[in-house]
Amino acid sequence: MVAQKSQGIQTLLEAEKEASKIVEKARSYRTQKLKDAQSEAEKEIAQLKQKNDQEISEFQKKFEGSQSKEQGKLDEGTKKQLDEIKKAFEAKDKQLVQKLLDRVAAVDPKPHPNLVKVE
Repeated sequence: MVAQKSQGIQTLLEAEKEASKIVEKARSYRTQKLKDAQSEAEKEIAQLKQKNDQEISEFQKKFEGSQSKEQGKLDEGTKKQLDEIKKAFEAKDKQLVQKLLDRVAAVDPKPHPNLVKVE
């Protein structure tokens, strides 16, 4: 009877060892699958990032030229307007100074309308 119990215990121990091997194998399999999934996700992310960077680069190249053209047109228009303002100032500069001098020199000595004579 003791031999049977000993043999039963031995069988249980062997079954437990085998079960722990199976559990360990499953854990390592799961760990490997997680690592594989992570590396695959990193590859996909890198590909998407590269694709997006390429699209952005193409978009910038496409519209960069038009932006510099528009900036050139704006700069040219601004320069023309400044030249016109300078020419108008130079043409009417002397007239303005003369009008200011005439107004300063023209003195009309009369009392202020709000002045009240006090007796």
